[in-house]
Amino acid sequence: MQSKDLVLGIDTSNYTTSLALTDINGEIVINSRKLLSVKQGERGLRQSYALFQHMENIPDMMPDIFSRIDRERIGAVAAAGRPRPVKESYMPVFKAGVNYGKVMAFSFGVPFFEFSHQEGHLEAVRHESVLSNVHEYIAYHLSGGTTEMLHIDKDTCRLIGGSRDISFGQVLDRIGVGIGYDFPSGSKLDDIAVSTKDKLSDLNTSNQSNKNRGLLKRIPIDGFEINLSGLETQCQRELQNGAKPEVLIYELFCVISECICLLTEKTISEIRCSNILFAGGVSASRFVRAQIEQYFSERPVKIVFGNPALSSDNAVGISFLGGKKLWQSNR
Repeated sequence: MQSKDLVLGIDTSNYTTSLALTDINGEIVINSRKLLSVKQGERGLRQSYALFQHMENIPDMMPDIFSRIDRERIGAVAAAGRPRPVKESYMPVFKAGVNYGKVMAFSFGVPFFEFSHQEGHLEAVRHESVLSNVHEYIAYHLSGGTTEMLHIDKDTCRLIGGSRDISFGQVLDRIGVGIGYDFPSGSKLDDIAVSTKDKLSDLNTSNQSNKNRGLLKRIPIDGFEINLSGLETQCQRELQNGAKPEVLIYELFCVISECICLLTEKTISEIRCSNILFAGGVSASRFVRAQIEQYFSERPVKIVFGNPALSSDNAVGISFLGGKKLWQSNR
């Protein structure tokens, strides 16, 4: 009899169709993703159009998946069914993954498991990190639509802070589109920020000082919460006033990094937890990672970033979670 040693994960986020297979040993077998199409100049997608693209993408992606593995090995199907693991959390795009997942699970005669998109993001990073067996940690979820801080203690996940309005990812994408880049723009802007930092090596890029940056103001922190719409407004105004895009982008990444460092420092002090995990596409930024790691380099803090390929939207974490549920008695 064929061993049921694989779990199929599906995640249909607002901008990526993702399919993944992981095995009973926690290894990634397949990680397949397809970005949704966004028209030039637009800053996002309507839910109806994103859902339509997912419904088109999954049948196109499945033949490649099944050509590479024996489908009889699939022991469960798991899908992201909502943005966050709370009752009121809902986005129509996730219905595509859930509906296809349920049909495939029924066809294969295997269990179907449902998790949240956020849980998948965190698990993709945490799975093989130094925090894999740690019960308490602070998690950042920094993605295209989310800037949240979570306090996770054993099986309890509590939202403790983040942005009250738009996310870091939305700021980056909107500024990128305003400059003329394709949506999403985060990785393009990150490359420019890193390049500009190298060119401006004589500037003081310390997270603790803003004295050599003149365009953008520091982001105010209220408790563990921030507002970011003002940052976008500043950036748009500076662009209209003729600011050089590469300098503005560099300063934008400096301000974002500084905010995360100061917010993290405050959280460590008040929550008394020094295990910090970063997940989501914004956390894949080379610039932001370098600034945060430098800031905390001489402090007794565990800072965990995932593989950049697993920080942006993917179904790997969903597949891992499905595997834990399926084989938890053997773990």
